[in-house]
Amino acid sequence: MSKTLQNSPPAQADPSRWKALVFIALAQLMVVLDATIVNIALPSAQQDLGISDGNRQWVITAYALAFGGLLLFGGRVADLWGRKRTFVVGLIGFAAASALGGAATGEAMMLGARALQGAFGALLAPAALSLLAVMFTDAKERAKAFGIYGAIAGGGGAVGLILGGFLTEYLNWRWTFFVNIPFAIVAAAGAYFVIREPAGGRNRSPLDIPGVVLSTLGLVSLVYGFTRAESNGWSDPTTIGLFVASVVLLGAFALTESRVKSPLLPLRVVTDRNRGGVYLSLGLAVIAMFGLFLFLTYYLQVVKGYSPVKTGFAFLPMIAGMITGSTQIGTRLMTRVPPRYLMGPGFLTAAVGMLLLTQLEIGSSYAGLILPAQLLLGLGMGTAFMPAMSLATHGVDPRDAGVASAMVNTSQQVGGAIGTALLNTIAASATTAYLVDHAAGATTPSAQKLLQLQGMVEGYSAAIWWAVGILATSAVIALTLINTGKPGAGTVTASGSGAGEGVEDEVKVPVITH
Repeated sequence: MSKTLQNSPPAQADPSRWKALVFIALAQLMVVLDATIVNIALPSAQQDLGISDGNRQWVITAYALAFGGLLLFGGRVADLWGRKRTFVVGLIGFAAASALGGAATGEAMMLGARALQGAFGALLAPAALSLLAVMFTDAKERAKAFGIYGAIAGGGGAVGLILGGFLTEYLNWRWTFFVNIPFAIVAAAGAYFVIREPAGGRNRSPLDIPGVVLSTLGLVSLVYGFTRAESNGWSDPTTIGLFVASVVLLGAFALTESRVKSPLLPLRVVTDRNRGGVYLSLGLAVIAMFGLFLFLTYYLQVVKGYSPVKTGFAFLPMIAGMITGSTQIGTRLMTRVPPRYLMGPGFLTAAVGMLLLTQLEIGSSYAGLILPAQLLLGLGMGTAFMPAMSLATHGVDPRDAGVASAMVNTSQQVGGAIGTALLNTIAASATTAYLVDHAAGATTPSAQKLLQLQGMVEGYSAAIWWAVGILATSAVIALTLINTGKPGAGTVTASGSGAGEGVEDEVKVPVITH
């Protein structure tokens, strides 16, 4: 960085930025909650609406496909329309889609509502993160803001399990949808009156239609391929065809983006060493986390006999760990040490917590094994998530903030889809192998039931070993690819030269000292 840039006068901080953070965080919580809250309500909703076993996965898949497929488009719309406007429209649309889902009278209405939720979520999520990126420019304040955001992004899924269990058990599955409406209304009203988006950060270039079509179809093929692999197997011709199609479409997308004048995803956003390292390590870590949510939920409910509400509360130590790791460890150290020294050790700490869970048995103690494992997982992931969220949008050209934010969400969404399918398939294969090997010894009904439970636990342990390896890989990627120094206390004018235009923008970003 040149002295001229470092000595630039700091931008006038938005006096409403902390109030704005409340509403941005509320909206992010709503989106993350929705990823898990419906899982617990699904059995009741399936029975009420007459959804077949073959089609029930579409309640989850319809949301994942729309959300994952449209995220890049949503990020670009935020850059084009303005983040505040996109944020408010996304919230209102999400509330309307949630009302439709809660009032669903049949399968088609439910699946349509879930797809609409995903589409509006794809507008909302990148706008929320990019608003933070452009509103918080002082390094220390940015650390605190992203600490809060990182805790919500990491812990919101577990909160969804608690809320979903409570609403399903004591009210009705429909309330897992209706609960979004007050969240959305409060966040939209607050955003409309409080958020003041900095001027000069819009990207008014024409929309890259080929890029939108290729990226959407490519991401939908990828997410659906993993979803289908879980239910139909990896050798299913359609599954293979979807993976081949996703490779071809995403390859064509990358080629298109390198040639068009105004790309949907400027390749400079993802080819930057630090941002690329964040997207890759975060996506891998989410694979491990989503698989774990699934296994622990089933272990606690099926093997240990916990109710939905008790299962939800059993995840509280992980939430506490994430909040502590993000707001106390990550925030306090972010301006003192380079991001890789928070992300690498954070992912390794989470891997140690996951390693403990490979020791799961039918009679495992919650207090002796599951609780300490969750605390380590939460602390590690919270510490790693917080600098990752900040670094993913750091130093990016202001007009690309929306699409850079969308890439964070895309890596998480694709990671979640891959994690659920991949680890579930590994677990199912290990369970089947265990049952085949030990079937001869189970001659009574009670012995057969015990064998089934033991097989499930063996499957979970086998899959969790993979999750340990994935988290260790995330740590290696973070420590080797991410090489930026610690953020300084000042602010610096971001140069537009990253966009190849050599023009300075009037949006401030933290100084990075090497």
